[in-house]
Amino acid sequence: MDPKSQRVKLNDGHFIPVLGFGTYAPPEVAKREALEFTPFAIEVGFRHIDCAHVYQNEEEIGQVIRSKIADGTVKREDIFCTSKLWLTSLRPELVRPALEKSLKNLQLDYVDLYIMHYPLALKPGEELFPKDENGKLILDSVDVCRTWEALEKCKDAGLTKSIGVSNFNHKQLEKILNKPGLKYKPVCNQVECHPYLNQSKLLDFCKSHEIVLVAYAALGSQRVKEWVNPNHPVLLEDPILSAIAKKHKKTAALVALRYQIQRGVVVLAKGNNKKWIKENIQLYRNLSPVSGFNVEFIYVILNLFPFHCYVMNF
Repeated sequence: MDPKSQRVKLNDGHFIPVLGFGTYAPPEVAKREALEFTPFAIEVGFRHIDCAHVYQNEEEIGQVIRSKIADGTVKREDIFCTSKLWLTSLRPELVRPALEKSLKNLQLDYVDLYIMHYPLALKPGEELFPKDENGKLILDSVDVCRTWEALEKCKDAGLTKSIGVSNFNHKQLEKILNKPGLKYKPVCNQVECHPYLNQSKLLDFCKSHEIVLVAYAALGSQRVKEWVNPNHPVLLEDPILSAIAKKHKKTAALVALRYQIQRGVVVLAKGNNKKWIKENIQLYRNLSPVSGFNVEFIYVILNLFPFHCYVMNF
């Protein structure tokens, strides 16, 4: 990690801030929350903004970034902006047009990172989730290696500085890494990762190939009934996490985020509350890995949480 600016070097030579601001929100509030909370996040110090075509708020994110550049808060080079290639655009000929559409919405000449959102293709078209008459998703047959080649061309064209993937397991990553004629390795793999889902094996694999693991849902899975059993424990209410936070006068969220960074993971913190956003940016303070606080809580989490952790996506 670059200690002066809290960045991690990617395998293509570029740097990514260790803490990012996540902009996903339910569709009914995505645009409003983007306009309300993203400018505040930039004002308090966030410089890594994570967005995606499927979030349906890139126009608003772009509006915010341009306004913060215009009022002198930041320069373009200060902002690390990530966007994602959606599943309906995995065919090689659709990759560049999809990126160009995101750039137009974001009002940017380039993004800092463009990643394949999932290793799964859906039928091309305007519908984000195309379904048949029985309500089942309509899949498309696409070789992700061909998609990756199209991403490499986007990098060469200067439309994105770096390229990566999201929600890939190690076998899917190996498929790209072992592809004949590979020009650029994925710089990152963005996956759900938190103390209840620590992704330890996938993290080790990524590190062995100089791929940065980026954690979304770092403060626990979205409490959406389709995703998580409402009877499952809530991460930020965990007694171990709460005890560590209380002892060191930190929030449970800061402990969970710091846990990731000390593992070498880049972490995304979504915020729809200004108090939480302001608290989370405190993670940048005193990031030295040699302190009693750091050593204690990383030891406790790594040694106690696995008793009720589960590891997926490997």
